[in-house]
Amino acid sequence: METLHNFVNGEMVTSSSSSFSPVHNPATGEQIRQVALSSTKETQNAVLAAHSAFKSWSKLSPLKRSRIMFRFKALLEENRDRLARLISEEHGKVYSDAVGELTRGLEVVEFACGIPHLQKGEHSANVGTGVDSHALMQPLGVCAGITPFNFPAMVPMWMFPIALATGNTFVLKPSEKDPSLALELAKLLNEAGLPKGVFNVVNGDKEAVDALLHDPRVQAVSFVGSTPIANYIYSTASANGKRCQALGGAKNHAIIMPDAELESASRAIMGAAFGAAGERCMALSVVVTVGDETADKLISKLRPQIDAMKIGPGIIEEGENDMGPVISSQHKKKIEGYIQSGVEQGATLLADGRQWTVPGHETGFFVGPTLFDNVSPDMTIYQEEIFGPVLVVVRVSDFDTALELVNQHEYGNGTAIFTRDGETARQFSENVQAGMVGVNIPIPVPMAFHSFGGWKNSIFGPLNVHGNDGVRFYTRMKTVTSTWPASVRLEQHSSSFSMPTLGE
Repeated sequence: METLHNFVNGEMVTSSSSSFSPVHNPATGEQIRQVALSSTKETQNAVLAAHSAFKSWSKLSPLKRSRIMFRFKALLEENRDRLARLISEEHGKVYSDAVGELTRGLEVVEFACGIPHLQKGEHSANVGTGVDSHALMQPLGVCAGITPFNFPAMVPMWMFPIALATGNTFVLKPSEKDPSLALELAKLLNEAGLPKGVFNVVNGDKEAVDALLHDPRVQAVSFVGSTPIANYIYSTASANGKRCQALGGAKNHAIIMPDAELESASRAIMGAAFGAAGERCMALSVVVTVGDETADKLISKLRPQIDAMKIGPGIIEEGENDMGPVISSQHKKKIEGYIQSGVEQGATLLADGRQWTVPGHETGFFVGPTLFDNVSPDMTIYQEEIFGPVLVVVRVSDFDTALELVNQHEYGNGTAIFTRDGETARQFSENVQAGMVGVNIPIPVPMAFHSFGGWKNSIFGPLNVHGNDGVRFYTRMKTVTSTWPASVRLEQHSSSFSMPTLGE
């Protein structure tokens, strides 16, 4: 059986660990490979490689770093089909969703290609008589990324392209559930001409994570995962003097107003709730309907679409399924437990995804699309992030109650409103307590040149990922104030007739 190891100092390195974690194909339930879980010492070796590479990489001109990002972008495009199929194999999401994930990650790489412009700093002339001030945006050093299973390509690319482009070196610790993508990205960076040690991949579990959090050479940590772990990552990294951006869980609401165009809204909700089997931090898991009539009309449009959904493997010979499996048998049981709790606590179960089987894939980790009505805020299925294909409907009487409901929830990642009224949308956008807002957009994920991040218990740390916040996170400002005495001008100089070139 294939064993996945580490990528350190520009090459694949066999781990000496005797501890391994299985990697499954979620569509079949079969183990397809295993990954070595690195020790503290092996993690420290990766940090050492990044630390050693930092001095020369950070001094390279931004233009030259940008050129490597451009080559990496081209290689991602050339290998998109192969990478998407690997995502589908290890994660389970359907092929088009895997391509979409790669495209979103590629957009951050494109953003990082513009780093010569983004890292220009500031300048003020004559702040005093003969005195000028200018600011430098300098890299931090070794940065680490700890990433989740649900986006094995996109989430790492939220982090390392900007970190590398700004002159930092990087150690990535991917999820042990689908680790192959991280190693493939490392190989492509190597092919693009990235110097040895600038980007490293360490596979592992909590031991590797803690080694990164406590290593004094690591200057910054980026994390995406559940809120309890995000809190732990942030508090531990901060206690060890590191910068940290730790993105946690979510419970994203969509308010459906009585004037909403329900045909398009229902289709948007279907994709947002059940795409990637609900394993998204931006998945739409709660619909808040204003008025019983609105709820009844919306449900009447959702139910036939749910019944018509095609559930199966992420890649099939002809056509494509609407939804694939969840990541593991343990997660499948956890989601089914949430569904059972909803039944026990009095919610109306309209579509039951438990005990879902796919012919020919009976041992796969499938959970069908699940729909609850008459959910109240005291229920577990409303309060907690399920991270699966479960959509709940909460009925309220008016807009103010709906807005208050959203704002009282502990999470504030993303939210949306469906309405035709501009004033209602404006009030919602200004007053809702969430970091990303959609107006008739169910998953309001910002483009790469804006920043991604929520509010409340959905994030720990002051700066979000990618966009301008990403550049600020991976650089620190140094302000230089200078004045010069009258200089002796050179009386003689030699002429040069060659054209100067940038980036030399």
